[in-house]
Amino acid sequence: MAAPTPSSGSTAANPAAAFYAASPAARALGAALRLADRLAPAWGTRGALRLFFTPLPWKLSARRPLPAPWQVTHWPFEGVPLASHRRADVPPGRPVVLLVHGWAGSAGQMRRLADRLVADGFDPVLLDLPAHGRSGGWRSTLPQFGRALFAATARLGPLHGVVAHSLGALAALHAAARGLPVQRLALIAPSAPPAQFLDWFAGSFGLPASLGARMRAQIELREEVNLGEYEPGWLGPRVMQPSLVLHDEADRVAPFGASRRLAMAMPSLRLAAHPGLGHRRILDDAAVAEAVAAHLRTQASV
Repeated sequence: MAAPTPSSGSTAANPAAAFYAASPAARALGAALRLADRLAPAWGTRGALRLFFTPLPWKLSARRPLPAPWQVTHWPFEGVPLASHRRADVPPGRPVVLLVHGWAGSAGQMRRLADRLVADGFDPVLLDLPAHGRSGGWRSTLPQFGRALFAATARLGPLHGVVAHSLGALAALHAAARGLPVQRLALIAPSAPPAQFLDWFAGSFGLPASLGARMRAQIELREEVNLGEYEPGWLGPRVMQPSLVLHDEADRVAPFGASRRLAMAMPSLRLAAHPGLGHRRILDDAAVAEAVAAHLRTQASV
C-alpha cells in the first residue's frame, strides 16, 4: 500500500476528500488518529476503522419517508432493521428490479430512476443499505452491503435486475460474482476497489501506510473476505450477467478508470460514458434513465 502524500488531500487527487473534506475538525481528527497510532497502534487502528465505517456526511433528510405511493417495509438484518421501499400502485407479477444507492447515500437518490422503471413495466424496489436512510445502524462496510443484497433477494425472490450506484455498484458486482440470483446489472459510477479507497482515506488524514495496512487486515479478518475479490481481475471472470456501466469520464468521486478496468476484465460488460454529469447528477439524467431501462427491457417479459 503506497504511503499517502501531502497532496492527496485535494478532491482532484484524492476522491476520498469528497467524504472527508479538509476542515479544522478533519485536521484535528487526523492529528488525533496519528497521535493514537504513535502511542498505541491498536488504538489508532480501531479509531480509524470506526471513522472509515461511518457514512459521512450524515443527512437528516435521508431519514424522511418517501412520498406516496412509496411505502416502506423493514426486515430484520444483522441486528438492525433493513428498510425497503416499494410502490403500492404497481400490480403484482412484474419483473422485480432492486435499486441500490452508494456510500452516504439513500434510497431517495434512486427514486427518479425507479419511477421511470415503473413506466417501463417493472416493479422497482429501493433498498436503504445498513446505516443509511431509514435502515438501522450507524456504521457499515462494503461486505455488509453485499450481504444486505442477499438478504433482500431472500425476501423478494430472484431479481430481473439490479441498478446500483457508486459503492453499491461494487457491492452488486461482488454479490453477482458470489451467486446473487439476478439476470442483469446496470451500474452507475461504480467505485474504485476498497484497497484503493483505503489509500485515499489514509491520505485524507495524513495517516501512515502502516495504519492503512492494519486497517485492511482487520477488515478482512472481521468480514471474512479478501479485499482482492473486489478487484476487476477477480470479478471479471465470475460475473456472467449482461452488465451496463454508465459513468462520467470526469467523475471526481469515483474515477472513470475503475470502470475502464472493469470493462477490460468483464466480457459481459458494456461501458457507456455520459460526460458532464458528475457523480450524483448522473442519477437524475433522462438519457441515463433511458439507457438503464433499455438495458433491463432486453429479454424482460414486460
